Amino acid sequence: MILSGWGNFPRLDACLLRPRNLGDLRLALSRGPLIARGNGRAYGDSAINPAQTIDMRSFNRMCAFDSTSGQLIAEAGVLLADIISVFLPRGWFPAVTPGTKFVTLGGMIAADVHGKNHHCDGSIRNFVDWIEILDGNGNTRKCSREEDPSLFEFTIGGMGLTGVILRAAIRLRPVESGYIAQDLRPAATLSDAIRLFDENPTASYSVAWIDCLARGQKMGRSLVMFGEHATRADLPAERRDKPFSIPARRAKSFPFDAPSFVLNPWSLALFNEAYYRNGRRRAGRSLLDWDAYFYPLDSIHDWNRLYGRKGFAQFQCVLPLASSDLGMRVLLDTISKSGQDSFLAVLKRFGAEGGGLSFPMEGYSLALDFPIHRNTIDLLKRLDSIVLDFGGRFYLAKDARMSADVFSRSEQRRAAFLDTRTKEGWRSHFTSAQSERLGI
Repeated sequence: MILSGWGNFPRLDACLLRPRNLGDLRLALSRGPLIARGNGRAYGDSAINPAQTIDMRSFNRMCAFDSTSGQLIAEAGVLLADIISVFLPRGWFPAVTPGTKFVTLGGMIAADVHGKNHHCDGSIRNFVDWIEILDGNGNTRKCSREEDPSLFEFTIGGMGLTGVILRAAIRLRPVESGYIAQDLRPAATLSDAIRLFDENPTASYSVAWIDCLARGQKMGRSLVMFGEHATRADLPAERRDKPFSIPARRAKSFPFDAPSFVLNPWSLALFNEAYYRNGRRRAGRSLLDWDAYFYPLDSIHDWNRLYGRKGFAQFQCVLPLASSDLGMRVLLDTISKSGQDSFLAVLKRFGAEGGGLSFPMEGYSLALDFPIHRNTIDLLKRLDSIVLDFGGRFYLAKDARMSADVFSRSEQRRAAFLDTRTKEGWRSHFTSAQSERLGI
């Protein structure tokens, strides 16, 4: 069948298998190299192997929960949405969450996902206690920081290239309600947005929407959103008896691939202007439910079809703290002058670097979506060069077209990862279209 990531680019002909048990997995492994796939929310080709792509969604049991420590043991195919639906009513929420709840536990670990709280809490690796993996010899191996630490470090953020994640133990965080107390602040420029981040280092959650089409003195104007888990005392009196009950939202869907003319410089400019002005009107403190705050795009099923039949490429980079302000301005100026526009542009502040191939480093991350047009790849190559010039790196879970040379120049840990993959035999058993493209 034809498989793609969430960006619908590239589309590859692949054999998709859906094993039901460990025996089926071992049989597939005996036939040759493979890659595990969760719910298909990586944007590019990291979860596709043309010969054998293994759909792990049948491994979807929650096995045990410790209500004292918040430790959850679950299989790799469990959806984050299901974890929230089961445990939020009990007063527990994921310690780290990406921008969609429709990801699997195994996918979250393989990508070492980060959230709006990386500057405070780091990525999900900080909340993983142990992982159980099917290795290239068909054996199950349990690894942690103390037991088989090399396997543990490279599995988290290793994009499935160290083995098939079977189960894991993660820690949830206690919360008093299902609401987030948000503080929205407009920023007239990119430098103003970065200043707001720097002035609020203890905010639990922080993220900014950027108008990447704004030029001149308005370039980089943003809406910066800070958030805290609301306590019961923060809630209106009528909600305090049911702090985890939120109003039901009817899910919308995008039923068809949008024509290419829908997303154009004029429609995007109008949308961005309206969005920024509306944000300025709503500036200040407000109360949002967890779904609206963390997963606004999840309310529109198949929103990726908005980009049309050719799909889109997401570009996400992180620049070191010292060069973030200037580097981000160069990126935004290049995009603005190109005439190719990003529908979404998100800025985050990252904390300390993690281990393995973990994407974040201390600095600022910019994520952008570009519809695939005639000149899109050329623009992305120019953005690659800018990121390299400023000492940045790229997020593999969002990558769909980076070259091996760019990856090698941006990722100093590549050699250690590749050496370990070769030494452990992972390279001959676990490969993806992305790993082949990047030479790892």
